[in-house]
Amino acid sequence: MSPDLLVSFLTKLNALTGGVFLLCAFGLVGIRQMLTCLRIYVFQSLLLAISAIILGYFHASIHLFVVAALTIATKVFIIPWVLRQAVGYESYAKREISQAINIPSSLLIAVVIAIFSYYIASPLLASGAGVFEKVNLPIGMASLLIGTYTVTVRGEAVPQLLGILAMENGAFFAGISIAPNLPLIAELAAAFYVLITVLVIGLLAMRIHKMIAKTAVGELMALREE
Repeated sequence: MSPDLLVSFLTKLNALTGGVFLLCAFGLVGIRQMLTCLRIYVFQSLLLAISAIILGYFHASIHLFVVAALTIATKVFIIPWVLRQAVGYESYAKREISQAINIPSSLLIAVVIAIFSYYIASPLLASGAGVFEKVNLPIGMASLLIGTYTVTVRGEAVPQLLGILAMENGAFFAGISIAPNLPLIAELAAAFYVLITVLVIGLLAMRIHKMIAKTAVGELMALREE
């Protein structure tokens, strides 16, 4: 395969990966079933790893391959296991997530956020950005902002945590395109920080669920006031 064809193939594959990555961000907003949301997060993390592998091959960057390996290890395997242990598989399978705004309105707001993200990223893309930056930067920004919105609209502790993790996925999706040679120590520190955060929140959610069989943030605040 000629170099031009290879670059074209990698660009299209990364664009497809980015498109599905953004759809996963919408899925975290629009899906009410908790286990499905967790699976969407895992799939989004896998797409992040795929994009890192594509960019790592293109830039010949060992750092991006390390990012992909860390992402698969922590976000595809360890974090989902911790969260399942925190609440229990049966609770994940049965429960629907409460949220402040209905799903159609939430999805419409998420679309507006995505359009706004492309708008604010356009000046950066106009200044000689590469083909991968044109895909990863706006999609990463959109996913980060949609994750922020997910945190505000969800009423359960675990889905709010998934929103925070989706924000981190969006930041990394943009970051791997603009800083492919990020120092290894920074990558390890970020992965360790995310893992520790999930462990702490997971343990707290487990304790709360055992005590009152609920993780709804609004109801926990009501109990505190009582």
